[in-house]
Amino acid sequence: MDGDTTERLSQESQCPDAKEHGLLARASAFAGGVLSSIQALAGTTACKGVQIARLKDWAKENDCWIENPESLGVFSDRGSENEVYMAYDGIHVYKLNDFRYSDDNLTPFFERIVAHNQYFTACPYDFIGFSQNRDGMICAVLRQQLVVNAREATPEEIKAEFERIGFHAEDNGEYFTNGIHDIFDAVPNNVLVGDDGNYYFIDTIIFLSDDNGLDTYKKYSPNYSKSKTNKG
Repeated sequence: MDGDTTERLSQESQCPDAKEHGLLARASAFAGGVLSSIQALAGTTACKGVQIARLKDWAKENDCWIENPESLGVFSDRGSENEVYMAYDGIHVYKLNDFRYSDDNLTPFFERIVAHNQYFTACPYDFIGFSQNRDGMICAVLRQQLVVNAREATPEEIKAEFERIGFHAEDNGEYFTNGIHDIFDAVPNNVLVGDDGNYYFIDTIIFLSDDNGLDTYKKYSPNYSKSKTNKG
């Protein structure tokens, strides 16, 4: 795509089932099929690279490959896992997620998006396809409503909101758990309070509680080492 106005306006219509139980479920099922095949043939679940390569082909076949992310919006920022674009409509952001926190395979990524939408209904993700970021990495493309007229939540407010929805702090507040999911990176710049009083958890990292999420987070997150340095 060359990124002109017509293509920008038509981009989203190319993925008509881009809701959680549409495109996301189909991509997850395809990636799961790749995992099952490799596990049967090679006896391993370490197939992240193969899944990503196959998903690129799958996305092109299913009209959900976004050739140029600048057809969606203007580049804004780069975080530890997301390349962020401000949508041309002025009310959304697009995040190109590089699957950093999925270690051996992509199962944690797909589970994470579903969990996010379950817990944080004020700021759900819409999964709209795949693209390539500025580093040449294949990424999932997530759309989220832009939160305006908001301030950063305080650590005390974040803790209280988690307790309200059934979570408690672990590891001196490094993450929150309800015994089903562990949620990391719920820090003030990732949790906003709107003028409507709602809490917007715009960018957290979620693992199943029995999935060694803390080890993966320690391995890949620059924020973990920073937080330990600050606490020390």
